[in-house]
Amino acid sequence: MSPFQYLNSINDTKKNIMLDDLDEKGYVPFMVNRSLSYFPDTVLFANEMNKLHNSLDNKLQYDFLINIIRKRKRFSKWIKPDLDSDIDVVKEYYGYSNEKARQVHHLLTSEQMNELRKKVNKGGRK
Repeated sequence: MSPFQYLNSINDTKKNIMLDDLDEKGYVPFMVNRSLSYFPDTVLFANEMNKLHNSLDNKLQYDFLINIIRKRKRFSKWIKPDLDSDIDVVKEYYGYSNEKARQVHHLLTSEQMNELRKKVNKGGRK
């Protein structure tokens, strides 16, 4: 089962779909808690499950969430980090990691960045 089926059962249908051990193994608490953390009425419950991830098994976490969260249609897109093209240019030219490229990017002038862009340009349509 996908994590989104568990989320749908917690949020919308309120039908318990965790019936056996295989269903319990398919439950990914991180994904469910992350999805629930986007809404003001469920963020505290998701935080409690994050704090107790070591002491509660998957079945208990799922039972808690399905019984305490009110039935409501919830949907949001996951936030993804913004990608900076200048950081990508520095990473490609010097072979740096994301963190190292961010540190070095502040040291380069705009003329140096333009020169790096020309050197890593592979051509083609834009």
